[in-house]
This record gives sequence, C-alpha cells and structure tokens, in this order.
Amino acid sequence: MLPRRRIQYTQESIDQQLQQIYLLDPSSTTENLEQLGPIIKQIHVNRQQEAYLRTLQGLVDSKDAEIQQICSDNYKDFSSSVETLFTVKSYTTNLRDKISTLDASVTQVGKALVEKKKALMQTKKVAANLDEAVDALQSCLRVLDVVNRVGQMIKEEKYWSALRALEEVHAMPPASLSQTPLFQHLLSSLPSLRNQIKQAVNASTKQWLLMIRNNGTQVGKLAIDAMELRTRRWRSRREKEPMFKLSRVGSAVECVSNEKVENNIFDNDKVQVDFKPLYQSIHIYTALDSLEELQKSYQADRKAQSDLILSASLNLNSLETITQEITGFFIIEREVLRTTRNFRNERDIEELWDSVVSRLTQGIETALKKESEPEKFLRVKECLLAFIMTLESYSYSPTLLQSFILTLFEKYTVLLEGQFGTKFDKNVMADDCTPMWIETVAQRDTTLNVVWLVRSEVEEIMNTPLPLNMPFSQAFFSCCQDIRGFVQKFYQFMDGVSQHHRNIDELLGNSLDRLLVQKISSNIAKQLTTTTGLSQAAQMITNLEHFEIACSVLERSLTSLRSAQRGGTVRITASASFSETLKTARDRITSIINSKLDDFFELSEYDWTPKNREESPSMYLYELVNWLTTVVDSLVIKDAYKDEAYQAAVKYIAECLSEFIFGQNVPKINLNALSNISVDLDFLESEFKRIGRAHLQEAFAELRLSISIVLNDVVQEYLIPSVRQSSYALVKPKRLHILLEKLAKFGKSSRDTAEREAGEKRQKEADSVGKIYPGESRH
Repeated sequence: MLPRRRIQYTQESIDQQLQQIYLLDPSSTTENLEQLGPIIKQIHVNRQQEAYLRTLQGLVDSKDAEIQQICSDNYKDFSSSVETLFTVKSYTTNLRDKISTLDASVTQVGKALVEKKKALMQTKKVAANLDEAVDALQSCLRVLDVVNRVGQMIKEEKYWSALRALEEVHAMPPASLSQTPLFQHLLSSLPSLRNQIKQAVNASTKQWLLMIRNNGTQVGKLAIDAMELRTRRWRSRREKEPMFKLSRVGSAVECVSNEKVENNIFDNDKVQVDFKPLYQSIHIYTALDSLEELQKSYQADRKAQSDLILSASLNLNSLETITQEITGFFIIEREVLRTTRNFRNERDIEELWDSVVSRLTQGIETALKKESEPEKFLRVKECLLAFIMTLESYSYSPTLLQSFILTLFEKYTVLLEGQFGTKFDKNVMADDCTPMWIETVAQRDTTLNVVWLVRSEVEEIMNTPLPLNMPFSQAFFSCCQDIRGFVQKFYQFMDGVSQHHRNIDELLGNSLDRLLVQKISSNIAKQLTTTTGLSQAAQMITNLEHFEIACSVLERSLTSLRSAQRGGTVRITASASFSETLKTARDRITSIINSKLDDFFELSEYDWTPKNREESPSMYLYELVNWLTTVVDSLVIKDAYKDEAYQAAVKYIAECLSEFIFGQNVPKINLNALSNISVDLDFLESEFKRIGRAHLQEAFAELRLSISIVLNDVVQEYLIPSVRQSSYALVKPKRLHILLEKLAKFGKSSRDTAEREAGEKRQKEADSVGKIYPGESRH
C-alpha cells in the first residue's frame, strides 16, 4: 500500500505566503509575529518531507535492482513511475533550494527578531529593576520623611509624636530595604534622635522649672491672701457667734461652715502655671525607660531652687516675700505629688520642707537677735502664722514652725515686760498723788471701763454727780490701761496659734506678777521713802488698795481679755506685795505723823522738879491735838486706817511721855512733875473721847498706872504678887524701878529733910521692886 500522498507545495505558493508575511509594521507599535508561526510550521513540515524524501531516495537507491526487476517486469508502470519520481526529484530539489533560501531568510529574520527579543527582555529587566529601585527609594523616602518629621516635631515640641514616629520606623515590616546600608544607617541614627528628644524634653523641663520659680511667689501670695481672707471671715463669725469662740481656722467646725470660694491659684488673671510640660516630660521619659533619671534631675533642681530662696542672710523686711515664695514652692510640689502618681516621693518633699523650715527659722532667729521691740516679734509671728495655716491646709507639718513660734513667744514676753515695765515706772514715778479729776460722762465711762473696781464702788461713782474726784490717782488709771494693753498684746501673739504653750496662762500670771510687784508695788514703796506729805502718802494708800483689789478682779476678768485661747486659770499673787507695800505706806504715815509730833515735843518745856503742881495741861498739847485731829481726819483713807494712824500717833505720844518718865534723859523727877503729866494725860484722854476715839486712851494705861502707884503711894501693894497680877499687870517692874530711883535721887539731893526722908523711902521701894526681876541690870 502506497503511503498517503502528502500536500504538495509549489515554489509559487511558498513565495506567495512569504510575501504575505510582515514581521514589522512600520505603522504599528507592536511586533507582527503571529503570521510567522504558520509559515515556520509549514517550513518545518517541508523539512520533514524533505527528510522523508531523502529517506525515500535511499530506499529507492537500495531498491534500484529490485525496481529494475520490477520495472522490467512492469516497465511501463515503472517508466511512468520513474518519470513521476524524476518530476518529484526535480520538485524536491527546487524545494530544497527554496527551503535553503527560506531557511537563510528565516534565519536572518529570526536573528534580528532574537536580537530585538533580547533587547526587549533586557528592557523589561531594566524596567523591573527600575520599579524595584523606585519602590526602594519610595521606602527610603518614607523613612527619611519620618526622620525629617521627627526633627520638625522636636522643634514644634511635639515630643510624644516624635517618639511615636521613631517607634513606627522600628515597627515597619521587613523588606528588601531593611538589609540596605542606608536603612541600617537610619536605624543606627534612631538612638541619637531619641537622645535629641530627651534633650529637648529636658530643656523644656528646665524652662518649666524656671517658669514656676518665677511664678512661685505669686502663687504663694494668692494662697496666703486666700487664707487670710478665710481667717478674717471666720474671726468675724466668731465675734457674732460666741459658740465658735474657741474654734480656730482649720478646725472641724470652721471647715464644715466655711463658705469655700473656688479659686484656682494656678490659673487666674494674675498667674498661669501649666503643668503640661512636666507631665509630657514624665510621659516621654517613661516611654524612654529613663524616668528615674528625670526624677533625680527634678529633685536636684528643686533642691537647688529651695536653696536659692534663702541663699543669703534673711532681712525681716523681706520675710513676707520669702514666705510667699516658700509657700508657692511647696504648693507646686504638693500639686506635682498629687497629679503624677509616683513621680515624686512624699518623703523627699517632707525632708525638703524640714530643711527649708530649719533654714528659715535660723535666719529669723539671727535677724531678731538684736531686736528689742516686741512689735517686730509680733509682725514676724503674724507673717509666720499665715504661712503656717496656708501650708498646713496643704498637709505640710507645722510642728517645727509652731515650736519656733513658742520660742519667739518667750522672747517676746521678756521684751514686752521690759516695754511695759518702763511705762509702769513712768506712770508711778510721774504721779502727782492727787485724786483723778473727772469732768464729763465720757471721761467717767472711759475710766470705769479701764480700771478694775468692785461693783459697789462703781455704783457709788456712777451715783456721784459730776465733776468728781476719783478715789485713785492718774497712776492707777494709767497702770490699769497698760495692764490691759499688756494682756492684749500677750495673747495677741498666741492668737491663731494652734499649738499653745502648755503654761501660757501661768506665764501671763508670772509676767503680770513681776510687773505689778517690781514695777508698781516696789516703785510706790520707793516713792514712799521720799514722800513727806501725808496727803500724798494717803493717796498712795488708796492706790495700793485699788491695786490690791484689781489683782483679784483681774484674775476673774482675764478670761474675757483672753483672745479666743483655751487655757486654765490665771493666778496673780501680786496682791501680797501690795498688801506689804500698803503696810509700808501706813507705816510711812505713822512715821510722818511721828516726825511732826517730835517737833511738838521739842517745843515742850517740862520742868521735872517743879515746886508746884499745874491744874491745866501743857500748852503744846493743844496745838498737838488740834493738828493731829485735823490732819488725820482730813486724810482720804479708810476710817480703819485713820484709826490706825490715831493709835500709832497716841502710842508715840505715850512713848514720848514714857521716855521722859522712864528714860535716861531725865535724871530725876518729883511728884509735882508726875502730877503735871497726869493732868496732860487727862487732857489727851478727854480730847480723844471728844472726837469719838476713847479707845485711844489705852495707849496711856501703863504710864497712868505707873504714875498712880507713886502718886497714891501704893508701891507696897504692887509688891504683892496677887495684887500686881490683878491690878497692875500692865506696869513693868523695871520701869517702875527706874521711876522710883529718879524720885529717890530728887529726894536725896533736896535740902528739905522731909524730901530727903521721902527719897530714902523711894530708894528702899526701888530696891524692893528691883528684886522682882533679878538678873536684869538696874538703873
């Protein structure tokens, strides 16, 4: 079976197909390779056919003999086939030539096409590389943009955003860029950028610290002003409602009833303190895991700022500003502690507080060393009190400052005593010792509101028509006024101080006692030594009586004078000193009277050995009694003191007369002189009885009995013990013995026999009386 006839391709058909192929169309932007495919396929088929033909030719050649044989057998058929084969061979040869030509042409065209394809592939590869490079550059640009924006955000103080941007770079997904030197360089620069952020935040914190230092004084002033306003409001309410008198600002009652006015001391029309920079710094340092570094830096900076507040010696004139600055400093610290959780350590703040307070107290103490005015101490206390109350409301311990105030209080008390002591000296020593003259109702009411009197005396003064003389002098009024001022200033220092001296009332009592005793009582006593006028001495007695009464009244009234302070009972013991000085004043009156009485007795001209007896008293006694009654009755003192003056004067008269009778100045005496003395005694007793003071004659009892024993010649009765005890107990044996000896001397010296015998008798009686008191010297 012959093989299937294959499709015959003539040279024309092949040429026609090749002419129809256009690999490149000049008007087209794309390659026209699709048409080449079928042609190449046909060429491939033709090649296969040619190979087949060659193979067939080989078969033909090998079979020539067989063919010849067959041809000879089948010549005609063979000849026809040979012709056909030659024709086919001719076509095949032509086809081979055409194929070779076509192959060369195709090879040439394919080579150009391959070159173009290679160029195209290279172009695509370059394009891919360019795309990859573009992507890489875009990634780099994004990173560079982040880095650039970090710098810009640092300049704009957007530190947290800058830090977040750096975190975004770290968080970028891994890419081919991550292995590039550029990216690695950018990553290596991130710590530097973080350090820039930290430095910028640190600079911001430093700037903020400078800002709060500059504004701290104003913050403190606003806080202190608010506390002073609160104090004034509460003081006003205490005055209106006595039930709140013992409650201070800050007490539970005050806190409940306080009408608090919201006032943001950190944000107002005078000052603005923004804590945002600090909070931002804390946030950034926390994110950078460097919070401890910020804490140490902040602590050191604040410590340095606190040292600058009291860097030099303290001037009291700047104390208010300093306390305002300290107040603002620690209020800000408390706000930082409150709003930043654990950023600040409360113990560190307390140590800083104790350090500042210690330096403040030392500075104040040094500044006050040379101060002698108590008002300076009072102003310091007022300044410190507002300072303490303000910071106590922010939970700072006031213990050190309160203890310091108590120390100042003790020094203040000493200076206050000195100041008022000088006033009391002037009041007493400049007093004219005359009753205080009152002309108007206002003067009277003012005076009664100042002095301390018993109710009965006040009522008596109120019922006395004006004008009038007060019983006391100007010194008493002035001293009472100064005592009130002293007490007011004494308690004024402790007003508002929550921690009181445990013996504050005792201190006041002791201070008042010292002033009353050393500056008033003692000065009056000194003044008495130089006083010669009875009216002045009498006025001093009246003043002393009123001072003595004022001490007891003052004890009771000090509770109302106390300035809303809790305390015990104030004890004043100066009344004992006034009692003693009052006794001295009474003695001084006695001394003045006795001095005048001496003048009268110097004028007396007694004849102690008269020849006759007088029936009328001595003339000087008229003047003496008249003067004594006039002067003593005119003294503006109690009747008891007048009677005491009378008793002292009569006793002194009796002693003077006794000195004549029993003293050594008169060597001898006779019975006529004794009779004359007896007449004088009768006169004096009658005069005292006339003025209603008959009891004064008791002063002459011993002298009268002694004279009566001699004049009645009853010495023998006196020698009888029972009689002596019952009838003559007042007569001292020694004095009677002296009188008898003087009588004996007169009798012995007389030329009259009867008188000499009487003298001998008196001598024997004297000897007998002398035996009553053995061991005593006889005169």
